[in-house]
Amino acid sequence: MDPDRQRLTSEQGDAFRRDGFIVIRGLASPSLCRDFLSLVHDQLAAPFNPVEFEADLGYPGAPADRAAEGGATIRRLRQAIDRDSLFTTWATDPPLLACLGELLGPDLVLSLAHHNCIMTKQPKFSSVTGWHQDFRYWSFQRPELVSVWLALGPERDENGRLEFIPGSHNLTLSEDRFDERRFFREDLPQNQALIAKRQSFDLEAGDVVLFHCLTLHTAGANRTDATKFSVVLTYRPADNPPLPGSRSASLPELTMPVIAGAPSQRPTRPNRP
Repeated sequence: MDPDRQRLTSEQGDAFRRDGFIVIRGLASPSLCRDFLSLVHDQLAAPFNPVEFEADLGYPGAPADRAAEGGATIRRLRQAIDRDSLFTTWATDPPLLACLGELLGPDLVLSLAHHNCIMTKQPKFSSVTGWHQDFRYWSFQRPELVSVWLALGPERDENGRLEFIPGSHNLTLSEDRFDERRFFREDLPQNQALIAKRQSFDLEAGDVVLFHCLTLHTAGANRTDATKFSVVLTYRPADNPPLPGSRSASLPELTMPVIAGAPSQRPTRPNRP
């Protein structure tokens, strides 16, 4: 990769702070994406735990249970870092870490308790993920984490691409605007006005989305005949540890190589709502 592309531009940094997400085109190489796809196909052909099934979640469009038609449809291959060294290669990729360093500072830690997976949005039985903030399910000292979404192939409206509500990471949203499963309620007029600002974008293999842990996002069902694959990881600054005894602290984490030249002062983040 061109060294000039190993860090975010000032415009990209400003966009992330304003919107809560940015797209970096072609950050991962075509060869890495091909290797990932080969690995994922092999593991889906002979899956091993831990895996997550669509039927386990009960989201709209998912099979009723594992005994129903499509009940064996896998949604996520979990604990990706333990599955193959290829994931560590990507997790420690210098251009990726350089971009993250611009947002979180030079001392990065990879959480293994959250995301750390291959998303497999499969045809026919994939479900719709409602609007949510990842941090509502996590427990850290501060809402200061960034997730990395790597597209391994085309991501479009018809196969369930991501959508975001720009600026939602900077809002204070009361508990009553979420349902009992912590999804953002689409029946409330004040929420509908916010959802109307939604943004989405097509992705190609190698494109990466960085998004803040408080940014509201959703993903639709896959209405095509081909599975959509994505690799998802989440990073935090070293001084933002998980709360003891929480699910976020249930697995060891990986400390990333220190990023030379990354800013020592990070932008202020909002407090947890």
